[in-house]
Amino acid sequence: MIINYFGDGCFRLQSGDTSLLVDPNNNRLKADVVLKTLIAPEAADSIAANEISFPGEYEMKDIQVRGWPVPKESTEKFLKTVYLVKWEGLSFVFLGHISGGLEPEVVEEFSEQDVLFIPVGDHFLSDEEAAKFVKKLEPSIAIPSFSKKPDSFLKTLGQKTEIQEKFVFKKKDLENLKNKAVILKSE
Repeated sequence: MIINYFGDGCFRLQSGDTSLLVDPNNNRLKADVVLKTLIAPEAADSIAANEISFPGEYEMKDIQVRGWPVPKESTEKFLKTVYLVKWEGLSFVFLGHISGGLEPEVVEEFSEQDVLFIPVGDHFLSDEEAAKFVKKLEPSIAIPSFSKKPDSFLKTLGQKTEIQEKFVFKKKDLENLKNKAVILKSE
């Protein structure tokens, strides 16, 4: 599995010829499956066939996706959704654009995930809130999005790590990891 970061909340996950794109910030990036964690309800009419933008259960290209609404943070203008993705024996949680807590029953669904994508920084979770989330969910890997100061998040987690161009791994590489932060450089 290869994870690339394109800034803000945009990530591409790729395994073999199949790719998943999360929150693309332009139309240049292409993928087999596209997830959007923030959408205007009126945009429902313009959703592409390979795009998942709302809560529910989906399966595309052998990728299983389950989405939950974030009612406390959604408005008439924007609907926020968090996702659990199961793909090739791995579990990924995308917290998208959240800026606060989630319903306890949703958090329970995220137990035993391999990789957690968590928004950190202005308008999102503070370093302290994000670190609490990571410690509560106990992912093998935590990857911050939107973070302008990843060093601050790392310090709060009590970790040091190098910024990576991309994150390449197999399931067995995650077996003995817990709450390890991975910082990706934006392409």
